[in-house]
Amino acid sequence: MRPGSRVVTTDDGVGLHVEFDGPPGGGDAGAPTVVFCHGFTARLAEWELQRLALRDRYRMVFWDQRGHGRSAATPLPDATIDRTGRDLAQVLDAVVPTGPVVLAGHSMGGMSIMALARRRPELFGTRVVGAFLLATSAGGLVESGLLGWLLKLVRRLHLLPLYLRVLQLVAPLLERFRWRGSPVGRWFTRRFLFGNRADADRTSVRLVQGLLEETPFPVTAAFYATFLDHEEYDSLPVLSRVPVTVVAASHDRLTPAAHGRRLAEGIGPSAQLVVVQGAGHSVNLTRTDVVDRALLDLLDRVQDGLRRAG
Repeated sequence: MRPGSRVVTTDDGVGLHVEFDGPPGGGDAGAPTVVFCHGFTARLAEWELQRLALRDRYRMVFWDQRGHGRSAATPLPDATIDRTGRDLAQVLDAVVPTGPVVLAGHSMGGMSIMALARRRPELFGTRVVGAFLLATSAGGLVESGLLGWLLKLVRRLHLLPLYLRVLQLVAPLLERFRWRGSPVGRWFTRRFLFGNRADADRTSVRLVQGLLEETPFPVTAAFYATFLDHEEYDSLPVLSRVPVTVVAASHDRLTPAAHGRRLAEGIGPSAQLVVVQGAGHSVNLTRTDVVDRALLDLLDRVQDGLRRAG
């Protein structure tokens, strides 16, 4: 296990890898702890650049979501956003039991934060004092087209458990013949994780491809089923209790900027919206200066509020 890390075991027995960083004394007096939640098929390393930007001032917590990174495998029926919201609550209870917390989530990580707000609303405005939602969505990712129609059919016929069971049975074969680092995978990464031509170079695309392809394919496919009917708009009034920054990317093909705008509108006056022109879904890696500034500005807003309240 890496120094500055531990395992948090969830109530269903899945070990979650958690890492800590920040100044030895815990950061500025009264400063919140920042808890980072990574995106789909990534791991906590995707926040490495933000870790560097905050290291001198804030205590930070990073965790690999179930089935990702160094965390243990998940039973496929539990590869859901609702479950990752429960996991986040248990990480907070285990490693940040007291003091103010700001939650930062990219893509699926932002969805986990919304699921936490729905499940544990009492935390927001008391323990959780801010949220940073990056390239994420509260729902409606697939509302029409062939995938939307297939999803409705699967739900209506109650076939999702069968889908997950078949996936579990063929998982070893899928992994054995999976081609990581392929040109097709590189094309997909460039097309869907990056924005316009100036957004990424070959090295960056290969880096992100390698990061995303570490997650076992069956876990990827199992989580994909829950994204298709992800719906967390009811959690937005809970998030409105605290300062929130929503960062959207103009060329994001996975969670389009319209989802960020709708998210900020649903949260209301406590939310600030930042739209990064030309960027794609991996905006925290390709527009580091903009994302770091937005996060630091949010933390300044949070601390100003804490000082006034104190």
